[in-house]
Amino acid sequence: MQRSSRWLVGLALVASAAAAAPITLASLLTEMVDRDALARFPEPAYTCRQFSSYDRASKSPTENWFANNDFNQFLRTETNGGRKEWVLMDAAGPGAIVRIWSANPPGACTMRFYLDGAEEPAWAVDFQKLTNGDGPVKAPLSAVRSRGWNCYLPIPYARHCKVTTDKAGYYYQINYRTYPAAAAVTSFAPAALEAAREQLEGVQKTLSSPPSQLGAESAATASRLKPKAQLILNLPTGPQAVRELRLKVAAEQLDVALRSTILSATFDGEECIWCPLGDFFGSGIGANPYQDWYRTVSADGTLVCRWVMPYEQTGKLTITNLGEQEVTITPDMRCGPWTWDARAMHFRCNWRDQYPIATATKADWNYLEATGRGVYVGDTLAVFNPVTAWWGEGDEKVYVDGEKFPSHFGTGTEDYYGYAWCSNVKFTAPFHAQPRCDGPGNKGHTTNTRVRSLDAITFTSALRFDMEVWHWARCEVSYAASTYWYGAPGAQHNRAPQPDAAVRPLPVAPQPKAIAGAVEGEGLTVLAKAEGLPVEAQDMGGFGDAWSGGRQLFVRGRKVGDFVELKVPVTGAEPRKLILHLTKSYDYGILKVTVNGQDAGAPIDTWADKVTASGPIELGPFTPVDGMLRLKLEVVGRHAQSRGSGAYFGLDAVVVR
Repeated sequence: MQRSSRWLVGLALVASAAAAAPITLASLLTEMVDRDALARFPEPAYTCRQFSSYDRASKSPTENWFANNDFNQFLRTETNGGRKEWVLMDAAGPGAIVRIWSANPPGACTMRFYLDGAEEPAWAVDFQKLTNGDGPVKAPLSAVRSRGWNCYLPIPYARHCKVTTDKAGYYYQINYRTYPAAAAVTSFAPAALEAAREQLEGVQKTLSSPPSQLGAESAATASRLKPKAQLILNLPTGPQAVRELRLKVAAEQLDVALRSTILSATFDGEECIWCPLGDFFGSGIGANPYQDWYRTVSADGTLVCRWVMPYEQTGKLTITNLGEQEVTITPDMRCGPWTWDARAMHFRCNWRDQYPIATATKADWNYLEATGRGVYVGDTLAVFNPVTAWWGEGDEKVYVDGEKFPSHFGTGTEDYYGYAWCSNVKFTAPFHAQPRCDGPGNKGHTTNTRVRSLDAITFTSALRFDMEVWHWARCEVSYAASTYWYGAPGAQHNRAPQPDAAVRPLPVAPQPKAIAGAVEGEGLTVLAKAEGLPVEAQDMGGFGDAWSGGRQLFVRGRKVGDFVELKVPVTGAEPRKLILHLTKSYDYGILKVTVNGQDAGAPIDTWADKVTASGPIELGPFTPVDGMLRLKLEVVGRHAQSRGSGAYFGLDAVVVR
């Protein structure tokens, strides 16, 4: 324990001398776990930007702005040492890489870091091992989380950095800092990594088990807040800083309470925080257990925040119960001295909620616009999605200090939050987490959160953060974004309090439709089909709730003549009518229906310009044979506007009457 934490002893001294000392791997590792450092505008100042594989067809809001081929896009290719290499990053320094992410780094692929104009790489490392924790950096700084490959090892460089790989075919993001030209930076080398091994291990342990912040504890006394009541927590006279805030929240409906109970804060006469409790602590709707470097949430309603919140003279925290139920709050704070200087900033948190958002039209949805000087340090996105289809294809776009084109242009919402492939697997890590994802698929409530340390985004005059709304289905979703940032006194933003949204009833995912007496199409036995014809059960949740049981039997017809014959079980021998529930779509065909070899009527055109349920189609009567009706669906033509083969079709359910 002593050995792994020796480097922490001089943390404050190292931080205070950071302006004069060279920037090194060791100093960046120290800064990574120095929460106080975020609350002062950095010195030396830096800018944070991003290289990524975003679709280069996106030129402007009027030219392919929502293009989605965010794959295999590179700056260029070049030949180095006789190898063809793909260039991901090319940046003039001094600077430092602070985050690397990919959805699918290729196997047996080497990532090379060419520093300061050298023809040979300063470091060559297996791409997968760098980002999955099996290489030179272990978890939690390097790990695969919910199918996303991550590395947070800082890689400093004195004058220039170029990053290449010797294979293509993947998605990527690289966040990096650029310092002023006069900044002294010691470039990364494998020997420096080995020299910092003990420190790196200490940082890893600290990030995995965040220590409580130092400071005087307040008395933890439970307060029962009636509807519309407030609990005011007056802070000691400054200069001081709230170093840890711990709340225990209890209510009959805890999910509702964590949205309708608001934390607000005033520092030095400025309202700096207005946010529902669940969103402020990164949990979204409900108490969803997770832990990152700045926050911890437990299932019992215990919420812990380790953001440092300084103020020069006065501070006040207020907890307001906007809801209709009684809420019990047990607060515990730790405050400590703070040296207020020209670089000191107030901690700020703002919240924006919108419901419904129609997904039929892609759009940039704004998290925050801020003016003044500050540092953006993270966000939480709480989403409600009524269908199973993926909601988060949209890219983040971050504009700093009046940029016309974003210096951060991402590859997908889940990529921004450090996972991949629409994965609904929960995870928790020091700088990102998915503490809630209801399912099935991506249906229901999801919470994503990302907090920043070395990848914090500085701005001197303005910051704008947008996230594309880009959904695979037409439906109505809910977005609630909480943004965390530090701003110098007088900084402004565009997020007014939304008390009405905080008390709006929480949306509930619709249940699959149930058709009385239905035999589900996907549950029918296939008696015969065209040779090689793909037949499968398909989840229809991405298209709404009009399908019985939320699924259908999907037949990927390839041509006229393709067919499937199904067993519809029947008891008794008397004649029966069949009521078919089919699906219509833009690539579906014209079907002939026969039952026990008997023509069931005119062909049925199942084409439509969008995926929709056909409604009931009555056929018959037909006499059962051997306890069943043999239902045959055969493609006999295609609609003039049908796409692809024009021979697909789908059976939702059959009712025997």
